[in-house]
Amino acid sequence: MEKYSEVIKESQMYLELIAKKELTREEKDWVVKAAVEAFSEHVNPGFLEYRKSVSTDYTSVEWSDQGSTFTDVYGKEYIDCLGGYGIYNVGHRHPKVMQAVYNQLDRQALHSQELLDPLRGFLAKLVAEITPGDLKYAFFVNSGTESVEGGLKFARMYTGRKSYIVTTRAFHGKSLGSLSATAKGVFRTPFLPLVPGFHHVPYGNAEAIEMMLESCAFIGEDVAAVLIEPIQGEGGVIIPPDDYLPRVREMCDRYGALLILDEVQTGMGRTGKMFCCQHSNVVPDILCLAKAFGGGVMPIGAVVAREKIWEKLVENPFLHTTTFGGNPVCCAAAIANINVLLEENLPRRAAESGEYMLGKLKGLAEKYPAVVQEVRGKGLMIGIEFQNNELGYEVATGLFGAGVLVAGTLINAKSIRIEPPLTITREQQDAVINRLDKVLENVNSSAGK
Repeated sequence: MEKYSEVIKESQMYLELIAKKELTREEKDWVVKAAVEAFSEHVNPGFLEYRKSVSTDYTSVEWSDQGSTFTDVYGKEYIDCLGGYGIYNVGHRHPKVMQAVYNQLDRQALHSQELLDPLRGFLAKLVAEITPGDLKYAFFVNSGTESVEGGLKFARMYTGRKSYIVTTRAFHGKSLGSLSATAKGVFRTPFLPLVPGFHHVPYGNAEAIEMMLESCAFIGEDVAAVLIEPIQGEGGVIIPPDDYLPRVREMCDRYGALLILDEVQTGMGRTGKMFCCQHSNVVPDILCLAKAFGGGVMPIGAVVAREKIWEKLVENPFLHTTTFGGNPVCCAAAIANINVLLEENLPRRAAESGEYMLGKLKGLAEKYPAVVQEVRGKGLMIGIEFQNNELGYEVATGLFGAGVLVAGTLINAKSIRIEPPLTITREQQDAVINRLDKVLENVNSSAGK
Protein backbone atom coordinates (compact mmCIF):
# COMPACT_ATOMS: atom_id res chain seq x y z
CA MET A 1 0.00 0.00 0.00
CA GLU A 2 2.92 2.34 0.61
CA LYS A 3 3.50 2.92 -3.11
CA TYR A 4 -0.12 4.11 -3.38
CA SER A 5 0.09 6.62 -0.53
CA GLU A 6 0.53 9.54 -2.94
CA VAL A 7 -2.39 8.34 -5.07
CA ILE A 8 -4.62 8.16 -1.99
CA LYS A 9 -3.59 11.68 -1.00
CA GLU A 10 -4.05 13.04 -4.52
CA SER A 11 -7.42 11.39 -5.12
CA GLN A 12 -8.67 12.66 -1.74
CA MET A 13 -7.69 16.18 -2.78
CA TYR A 14 -9.72 15.78 -6.00
CA LEU A 15 -12.72 14.52 -4.01
CA GLU A 16 -12.56 17.54 -1.72
CA LEU A 17 -12.36 19.79 -4.77
CA ILE A 18 -15.44 18.13 -6.28
CA ALA A 19 -17.33 18.68 -3.01
CA LYS A 20 -16.61 22.43 -2.87
CA LYS A 21 -19.38 24.85 -3.76
CA GLU A 22 -16.98 27.79 -4.21
CA LEU A 23 -13.28 27.97 -5.03
CA THR A 24 -10.76 30.63 -4.04
CA ARG A 25 -8.86 32.44 -6.79
CA GLU A 26 -5.79 30.42 -5.87
CA GLU A 27 -7.75 27.17 -6.21
CA LYS A 28 -9.16 28.24 -9.59
CA ASP A 29 -5.67 29.03 -10.91
CA TRP A 30 -4.48 25.63 -9.68
CA VAL A 31 -7.39 23.79 -11.38
CA VAL A 32 -6.55 25.39 -14.74
CA LYS A 33 -2.83 24.69 -14.46
CA ALA A 34 -3.33 21.12 -13.26
CA ALA A 35 -5.99 20.34 -15.89
CA VAL A 36 -3.83 21.60 -18.77
CA GLU A 37 -0.86 19.61 -17.47
CA ALA A 38 -2.93 16.44 -17.03
CA PHE A 39 -4.36 16.72 -20.55
CA SER A 40 -0.88 17.30 -21.96
CA GLU A 41 0.75 14.43 -20.09
CA HIS A 42 -1.99 11.86 -19.66
CA VAL A 43 -4.98 12.51 -21.98
CA ASN A 44 -3.84 13.91 -25.34
CA PRO A 45 -1.78 17.05 -26.05
CA GLY A 46 -3.36 17.10 -29.51
CA PHE A 47 -6.65 18.17 -27.96
CA LEU A 48 -4.95 21.25 -26.49
CA GLU A 49 -3.63 22.13 -29.96
CA TYR A 50 -7.16 21.81 -31.34
CA ARG A 51 -8.48 24.11 -28.60
CA LYS A 52 -5.87 26.70 -29.58
CA SER A 53 -7.30 26.81 -33.10
CA VAL A 54 -10.93 27.40 -32.10
CA SER A 55 -10.81 29.50 -28.92
CA THR A 56 -9.40 32.73 -27.60
CA ASP A 57 -8.28 30.85 -24.48
CA TYR A 58 -7.33 27.22 -24.99
CA THR A 59 -6.91 26.76 -21.22
CA SER A 60 -10.57 27.54 -20.52
CA VAL A 61 -11.87 24.93 -18.07
CA GLU A 62 -15.60 24.26 -17.81
CA TRP A 63 -16.85 23.98 -14.26
CA SER A 64 -20.64 24.14 -14.05
CA ASP A 65 -23.76 24.33 -16.18
CA GLN A 66 -27.42 25.19 -15.92
CA GLY A 67 -30.29 25.66 -18.38
CA SER A 68 -28.70 26.74 -21.66
CA THR A 69 -25.30 27.86 -20.37
CA PHE A 70 -21.86 26.62 -19.36
CA THR A 71 -19.72 28.49 -16.85
CA ASP A 72 -15.92 28.23 -16.73
CA VAL A 73 -13.94 27.93 -13.53
CA TYR A 74 -13.53 31.72 -13.36
CA GLY A 75 -17.24 32.35 -13.69
CA LYS A 76 -17.42 33.38 -17.38
CA GLU A 77 -20.74 32.26 -18.85
CA TYR A 78 -21.16 30.82 -22.34
CA ILE A 79 -24.47 30.40 -24.15
CA ASP A 80 -24.40 26.80 -25.31
CA CYS A 81 -25.08 26.58 -29.03
CA LEU A 82 -23.25 23.30 -29.38
CA GLY A 83 -25.39 21.29 -26.98
CA GLY A 84 -22.67 18.70 -26.42
CA TYR A 85 -23.10 17.72 -30.11
CA GLY A 86 -26.78 17.24 -29.44
CA ILE A 87 -27.13 15.82 -25.91
CA TYR A 88 -28.72 18.72 -24.00
CA ASN A 89 -32.19 18.77 -25.58
CA VAL A 90 -33.97 19.32 -22.25
CA GLY A 91 -31.25 21.71 -21.11
CA HIS A 92 -28.35 21.36 -18.71
CA ARG A 93 -29.13 19.57 -15.46
CA HIS A 94 -32.90 19.71 -15.82
CA PRO A 95 -34.30 19.45 -12.25
CA LYS A 96 -36.66 16.57 -13.04
CA VAL A 97 -33.92 14.50 -14.70
CA MET A 98 -31.49 15.24 -11.89
CA GLN A 99 -34.07 14.31 -9.25
CA ALA A 100 -34.83 10.99 -10.94
CA VAL A 101 -31.11 10.15 -10.91
CA TYR A 102 -30.73 11.16 -7.24
CA ASN A 103 -33.77 9.10 -6.29
CA GLN A 104 -32.52 6.00 -8.08
CA LEU A 105 -29.01 6.37 -6.64
CA ASP A 106 -30.52 6.44 -3.19
CA ARG A 107 -32.06 3.03 -3.93
CA GLN A 108 -29.73 1.20 -6.34
CA ALA A 109 -27.09 2.27 -8.83
CA LEU A 110 -26.43 -0.83 -10.96
CA HIS A 111 -28.39 -4.03 -11.44
CA SER A 112 -27.37 -7.61 -10.65
CA GLN A 113 -27.45 -8.68 -14.33
CA GLU A 114 -29.65 -11.65 -13.32
CA LEU A 115 -32.97 -10.51 -11.82
CA LEU A 116 -35.53 -8.34 -13.60
CA ASP A 117 -34.58 -4.68 -13.36
CA PRO A 118 -37.93 -2.86 -13.56
CA LEU A 119 -36.77 0.47 -14.97
CA ARG A 120 -35.39 -1.21 -18.09
CA GLY A 121 -38.84 -2.69 -18.72
CA PHE A 122 -40.62 0.58 -17.96
CA LEU A 123 -38.33 2.56 -20.27
CA ALA A 124 -38.68 0.02 -23.09
CA LYS A 125 -42.47 0.34 -22.84
CA LEU A 126 -42.27 4.15 -23.06
CA VAL A 127 -39.93 3.92 -26.05
CA ALA A 128 -42.38 1.64 -27.86
CA GLU A 129 -45.13 4.18 -27.16
CA ILE A 130 -43.27 7.26 -28.46
CA THR A 131 -41.49 5.78 -31.49
CA PRO A 132 -43.28 5.70 -34.86
CA GLY A 133 -45.24 2.79 -36.29
CA ASP A 134 -44.86 -0.72 -34.94
CA LEU A 135 -41.39 -0.44 -33.40
CA LYS A 136 -41.71 -2.60 -30.31
CA TYR A 137 -38.55 -3.96 -28.66
CA ALA A 138 -35.60 -1.97 -27.29
CA PHE A 139 -32.05 -2.95 -26.41
CA PHE A 140 -30.29 -0.32 -24.28
CA VAL A 141 -26.63 0.62 -24.68
CA ASN A 142 -24.24 3.32 -23.49
CA SER A 143 -23.58 5.33 -26.66
CA GLY A 144 -24.57 6.09 -30.23
CA THR A 145 -21.74 3.99 -31.57
CA GLU A 146 -23.04 0.97 -29.66
CA SER A 147 -26.58 1.57 -30.90
CA VAL A 148 -25.35 1.54 -34.51
CA GLU A 149 -23.29 -1.60 -33.82
CA GLY A 150 -26.41 -3.28 -32.47
CA GLY A 151 -28.46 -2.21 -35.47
CA LEU A 152 -25.89 -3.60 -37.91
CA LYS A 153 -25.69 -6.91 -36.04
CA PHE A 154 -29.45 -7.30 -35.77
CA ALA A 155 -29.90 -6.64 -39.49
CA ARG A 156 -27.36 -9.33 -40.35
CA MET A 157 -28.90 -11.71 -37.79
CA TYR A 158 -32.42 -11.28 -39.17
CA THR A 159 -31.73 -11.24 -42.92
CA GLY A 160 -28.75 -13.57 -43.06
CA ARG A 161 -27.22 -11.11 -45.53
CA LYS A 162 -23.76 -9.53 -45.21
CA SER A 163 -23.85 -6.28 -47.24
CA TYR A 164 -24.87 -2.76 -46.22
CA ILE A 165 -25.52 0.47 -48.08
CA VAL A 166 -24.37 3.64 -46.35
CA THR A 167 -23.69 7.18 -47.54
CA THR A 168 -20.78 9.52 -48.11
CA ARG A 169 -20.25 12.22 -45.45
CA ALA A 170 -22.05 9.99 -42.97
CA PHE A 171 -20.99 9.66 -39.35
CA HIS A 172 -22.13 6.59 -37.43
CA GLY A 173 -19.36 6.12 -34.85
CA LYS A 174 -15.78 4.95 -34.58
CA SER A 175 -15.78 1.33 -33.41
CA LEU A 176 -14.80 -1.11 -36.16
CA GLY A 177 -18.38 -1.86 -37.25
CA SER A 178 -19.75 1.67 -37.03
CA LEU A 179 -16.53 3.09 -38.51
CA SER A 180 -17.07 0.87 -41.53
CA ALA A 181 -20.25 2.88 -42.09
CA THR A 182 -18.68 6.26 -41.29
CA ALA A 183 -17.46 8.01 -44.40
CA LYS A 184 -14.44 10.23 -43.69
CA GLY A 185 -11.15 8.74 -44.82
CA VAL A 186 -9.03 10.36 -42.11
CA PHE A 187 -10.94 8.36 -39.48
CA ARG A 188 -10.96 5.13 -41.50
CA THR A 189 -7.49 4.86 -43.04
CA PRO A 190 -5.46 4.07 -39.88
CA PHE A 191 -7.76 1.13 -39.11
CA LEU A 192 -8.14 -0.53 -42.51
CA PRO A 193 -9.22 -3.14 -43.39
CA LEU A 194 -12.58 -2.58 -41.75
CA VAL A 195 -15.64 -4.82 -41.74
CA PRO A 196 -16.27 -5.89 -45.36
CA GLY A 197 -19.54 -5.43 -47.22
CA PHE A 198 -20.15 -1.69 -46.79
CA HIS A 199 -21.02 0.24 -49.96
CA HIS A 200 -20.99 4.07 -49.80
CA VAL A 201 -23.22 6.09 -52.13
CA PRO A 202 -23.89 9.86 -52.29
CA TYR A 203 -26.21 11.11 -49.54
CA GLY A 204 -29.62 12.39 -50.59
CA ASN A 205 -29.53 10.52 -53.89
CA ALA A 206 -32.25 7.86 -53.87
CA GLU A 207 -31.31 6.69 -57.38
CA ALA A 208 -27.80 5.85 -56.16
CA ILE A 209 -29.24 3.63 -53.43
CA GLU A 210 -31.49 1.86 -55.91
CA MET A 211 -28.60 1.26 -58.30
CA MET A 212 -26.52 -0.23 -55.47
CA LEU A 213 -29.40 -2.42 -54.29
CA GLU A 214 -29.84 -3.69 -57.84
CA SER A 215 -26.10 -4.26 -58.35
CA CYS A 216 -25.68 -6.14 -55.07
CA ALA A 217 -28.67 -8.34 -55.87
CA PHE A 218 -27.31 -9.04 -59.35
CA ILE A 219 -23.93 -10.26 -58.08
CA GLY A 220 -25.46 -12.36 -55.30
CA GLU A 221 -24.60 -10.08 -52.39
CA ASP A 222 -28.08 -9.04 -51.32
CA VAL A 223 -28.15 -6.09 -48.92
CA ALA A 224 -29.00 -6.65 -45.26
CA ALA A 225 -29.76 -3.00 -44.54
CA VAL A 226 -29.58 0.57 -45.71
CA LEU A 227 -28.23 2.75 -42.89
CA ILE A 228 -28.78 6.49 -43.13
CA GLU A 229 -29.23 9.63 -41.03
CA PRO A 230 -32.50 11.49 -41.72
CA ILE A 231 -30.35 14.64 -41.60
CA GLN A 232 -26.59 14.34 -41.63
CA GLY A 233 -25.19 15.96 -38.49
CA GLU A 234 -21.41 15.61 -38.54
CA GLY A 235 -21.56 15.89 -42.32
CA GLY A 236 -22.56 19.55 -41.92
CA VAL A 237 -26.33 19.48 -41.27
CA ILE A 238 -27.13 18.17 -44.73
CA ILE A 239 -30.88 17.95 -45.39
CA PRO A 240 -32.00 15.52 -48.11
CA PRO A 241 -34.90 16.07 -50.54
CA ASP A 242 -38.37 15.66 -49.00
CA ASP A 243 -39.03 12.42 -50.91
CA TYR A 244 -35.68 10.82 -50.00
CA LEU A 245 -36.71 8.76 -46.96
CA PRO A 246 -40.05 7.61 -48.44
CA ARG A 247 -38.31 6.45 -51.60
CA VAL A 248 -35.59 4.62 -49.67
CA ARG A 249 -38.26 2.96 -47.53
CA GLU A 250 -40.04 1.67 -50.65
CA MET A 251 -36.77 0.40 -52.16
CA CYS A 252 -35.83 -1.47 -48.99
CA ASP A 253 -39.22 -3.19 -49.00
CA ARG A 254 -38.84 -4.09 -52.66
CA TYR A 255 -35.36 -5.60 -52.26
CA GLY A 256 -35.93 -7.23 -48.87
CA ALA A 257 -33.40 -4.98 -47.10
CA LEU A 258 -34.00 -3.43 -43.69
CA LEU A 259 -34.03 0.33 -43.20
CA ILE A 260 -31.91 1.47 -40.25
CA LEU A 261 -32.28 5.11 -39.29
CA ASP A 262 -29.51 6.64 -37.20
CA GLU A 263 -31.39 9.23 -35.13
CA VAL A 264 -28.64 9.52 -32.52
CA GLN A 265 -28.41 13.26 -33.22
CA THR A 266 -31.76 14.03 -34.86
CA GLY A 267 -33.94 12.24 -32.31
CA MET A 268 -35.67 13.35 -29.10
CA GLY A 269 -37.29 16.51 -30.46
CA ARG A 270 -34.24 18.14 -32.05
CA THR A 271 -35.75 18.77 -35.50
CA GLY A 272 -39.24 19.83 -34.41
CA LYS A 273 -40.77 16.36 -34.02
CA MET A 274 -39.88 13.66 -31.52
CA PHE A 275 -38.06 11.79 -34.31
CA CYS A 276 -36.92 13.30 -37.59
CA CYS A 277 -38.37 10.45 -39.67
CA GLN A 278 -41.84 11.58 -38.56
CA HIS A 279 -41.52 14.60 -40.87
CA SER A 280 -41.66 12.09 -43.75
CA ASN A 281 -44.08 9.62 -42.14
CA VAL A 282 -41.45 6.91 -42.54
CA VAL A 283 -41.14 4.00 -40.11
CA PRO A 284 -37.73 2.28 -40.08
CA ASP A 285 -37.18 -1.36 -39.26
CA ILE A 286 -34.48 -0.37 -36.76
CA LEU A 287 -34.06 2.99 -35.02
CA CYS A 288 -30.78 3.97 -33.33
CA LEU A 289 -30.91 6.46 -30.44
CA ALA A 290 -28.44 7.99 -27.97
CA LYS A 291 -27.06 11.49 -27.15
CA ALA A 292 -30.13 13.39 -25.82
CA PHE A 293 -31.87 10.15 -24.84
CA GLY A 294 -30.32 10.38 -21.35
CA GLY A 295 -31.62 13.88 -20.65
CA GLY A 296 -28.17 15.47 -20.84
CA VAL A 297 -27.30 13.84 -17.51
CA MET A 298 -26.55 10.14 -18.10
CA PRO A 299 -25.10 8.21 -21.08
CA ILE A 300 -27.65 5.86 -22.62
CA GLY A 301 -28.67 4.79 -26.10
CA ALA A 302 -31.12 2.34 -27.62
CA VAL A 303 -31.61 0.02 -30.58
CA VAL A 304 -35.36 -0.11 -31.25
CA ALA A 305 -36.82 -2.57 -33.73
CA ARG A 306 -39.91 -4.27 -35.08
CA GLU A 307 -40.99 -7.53 -33.45
CA LYS A 308 -39.91 -9.79 -36.32
CA ILE A 309 -36.29 -8.65 -36.00
CA TRP A 310 -36.19 -9.82 -32.38
CA GLU A 311 -37.06 -13.46 -33.21
CA LYS A 312 -33.55 -14.89 -32.83
CA LEU A 313 -32.93 -12.77 -29.73
CA VAL A 314 -36.06 -14.26 -28.19
CA GLU A 315 -34.73 -17.75 -28.95
CA ASN A 316 -31.40 -16.82 -27.34
CA PRO A 317 -31.47 -13.54 -25.34
CA PHE A 318 -27.70 -13.83 -24.76
CA LEU A 319 -26.72 -13.38 -28.42
CA HIS A 320 -26.13 -9.67 -27.76
CA THR A 321 -25.54 -8.40 -24.21
CA THR A 322 -24.00 -5.50 -22.30
CA THR A 323 -22.92 -5.06 -18.69
CA PHE A 324 -23.81 -1.41 -18.19
CA GLY A 325 -26.40 -0.83 -20.92
CA GLY A 326 -29.85 -0.17 -19.49
CA ASN A 327 -28.60 0.28 -15.93
CA PRO A 328 -31.15 1.68 -13.44
CA VAL A 329 -29.63 5.16 -13.07
CA CYS A 330 -29.44 5.76 -16.83
CA CYS A 331 -32.95 4.37 -17.31
CA ALA A 332 -34.25 6.74 -14.62
CA ALA A 333 -32.68 9.68 -16.49
CA ALA A 334 -34.16 8.54 -19.82
CA ILE A 335 -37.63 8.10 -18.30
CA ALA A 336 -37.49 11.63 -16.87
CA ASN A 337 -36.18 12.93 -20.19
CA ILE A 338 -39.18 11.52 -22.09
CA ASN A 339 -41.52 13.01 -19.50
CA VAL A 340 -39.92 16.48 -19.79
CA LEU A 341 -39.84 16.46 -23.60
CA LEU A 342 -43.55 15.71 -23.78
CA GLU A 343 -44.75 17.69 -20.75
CA GLU A 344 -42.93 20.85 -21.85
CA ASN A 345 -43.73 20.19 -25.54
CA LEU A 346 -40.10 20.70 -26.48
CA PRO A 347 -40.33 19.29 -30.02
CA ARG A 348 -42.82 22.04 -30.90
CA ARG A 349 -40.65 24.59 -29.12
CA ALA A 350 -37.69 23.40 -31.22
CA ALA A 351 -39.73 23.93 -34.38
CA GLU A 352 -40.72 27.45 -33.36
CA SER A 353 -37.27 28.47 -32.11
CA GLY A 354 -35.63 26.92 -35.15
CA GLU A 355 -37.83 28.87 -37.54
CA TYR A 356 -36.99 32.09 -35.68
CA MET A 357 -33.22 31.45 -35.60
CA LEU A 358 -33.07 30.25 -39.20
CA GLY A 359 -34.73 33.46 -40.33
CA LYS A 360 -32.28 35.62 -38.37
CA LEU A 361 -29.25 33.59 -39.47
CA LYS A 362 -30.26 33.72 -43.14
CA GLY A 363 -30.50 37.48 -42.75
CA LEU A 364 -26.89 37.52 -41.54
CA ALA A 365 -25.85 35.30 -44.46
CA GLU A 366 -27.30 37.88 -46.87
CA LYS A 367 -25.52 40.66 -44.96
CA TYR A 368 -22.10 38.96 -45.09
CA PRO A 369 -21.99 36.92 -48.34
CA ALA A 370 -18.19 37.07 -48.48
CA VAL A 371 -18.05 35.08 -45.23
CA VAL A 372 -21.20 32.94 -45.10
CA GLN A 373 -21.99 30.58 -47.98
CA GLU A 374 -25.24 29.04 -46.70
CA VAL A 375 -27.47 28.58 -43.67
CA ARG A 376 -29.65 25.45 -43.46
CA GLY A 377 -31.46 23.43 -40.85
CA LYS A 378 -34.62 21.93 -39.42
CA GLY A 379 -35.82 22.76 -35.93
CA LEU A 380 -32.83 23.53 -33.70
CA MET A 381 -30.41 21.53 -35.83
CA ILE A 382 -28.80 24.30 -37.85
CA GLY A 383 -25.64 24.46 -39.93
CA ILE A 384 -23.76 27.57 -41.04
CA GLU A 385 -21.41 26.90 -43.95
CA PHE A 386 -18.62 29.39 -44.65
CA GLN A 387 -16.77 30.19 -47.83
CA ASN A 388 -13.71 28.29 -46.56
CA ASN A 389 -12.40 26.45 -43.51
CA GLU A 390 -10.33 29.38 -42.25
CA LEU A 391 -13.35 31.68 -42.05
CA GLY A 392 -15.24 29.01 -40.14
CA TYR A 393 -12.45 28.75 -37.57
CA GLU A 394 -12.30 32.55 -37.26
CA VAL A 395 -16.03 32.78 -36.59
CA ALA A 396 -15.98 29.94 -34.06
CA THR A 397 -13.06 31.58 -32.27
CA GLY A 398 -14.75 34.97 -32.29
CA LEU A 399 -17.96 33.53 -30.88
CA PHE A 400 -16.01 31.79 -28.11
CA GLY A 401 -14.52 35.13 -27.13
CA ALA A 402 -18.02 36.62 -27.16
CA GLY A 403 -19.35 33.92 -24.83
CA VAL A 404 -21.10 31.64 -27.35
CA LEU A 405 -20.00 28.01 -27.61
CA VAL A 406 -20.16 26.41 -31.08
CA ALA A 407 -18.03 23.83 -32.86
CA GLY A 408 -17.20 22.63 -36.31
CA THR A 409 -18.34 19.32 -37.74
CA LEU A 410 -16.11 16.27 -37.99
CA ILE A 411 -16.81 15.52 -41.64
CA ASN A 412 -17.29 19.01 -43.10
CA ALA A 413 -14.76 21.51 -41.68
CA LYS A 414 -16.37 24.45 -43.47
CA SER A 415 -19.52 24.22 -41.34
CA ILE A 416 -20.33 24.96 -37.74
CA ARG A 417 -23.44 23.71 -35.99
CA ILE A 418 -25.98 25.62 -33.97
CA GLU A 419 -27.55 22.98 -31.69
CA PRO A 420 -28.59 24.71 -28.46
CA PRO A 421 -30.79 23.11 -25.82
CA LEU A 422 -34.42 23.08 -26.95
CA THR A 423 -35.12 25.13 -23.81
CA ILE A 424 -33.08 28.12 -25.03
CA THR A 425 -34.96 31.36 -24.40
CA ARG A 426 -35.80 33.96 -27.03
CA GLU A 427 -33.59 36.43 -25.14
CA GLN A 428 -30.65 34.02 -25.40
CA GLN A 429 -31.35 33.43 -29.09
CA ASP A 430 -31.27 37.19 -29.71
CA ALA A 431 -28.02 37.48 -27.77
CA VAL A 432 -26.47 34.78 -29.98
CA ILE A 433 -27.63 36.52 -33.16
CA ASN A 434 -26.32 39.92 -32.00
CA ARG A 435 -22.93 38.52 -30.99
CA LEU A 436 -22.64 36.57 -34.23
CA ASP A 437 -23.44 39.74 -36.18
CA LYS A 438 -20.50 41.53 -34.53
CA VAL A 439 -18.16 38.59 -35.07
CA LEU A 440 -19.14 38.33 -38.75
CA GLU A 441 -18.60 42.07 -39.14
CA ASN A 442 -15.06 41.75 -37.75
CA VAL A 443 -14.25 38.69 -39.84
CA ASN A 444 -15.69 40.34 -42.96
CA SER A 445 -13.57 43.43 -42.36
CA SER A 446 -10.42 41.32 -41.88
CA ALA A 447 -11.14 39.27 -45.00
CA GLY A 448 -11.51 42.45 -47.06
CA LYS A 449 -8.05 43.72 -46.17
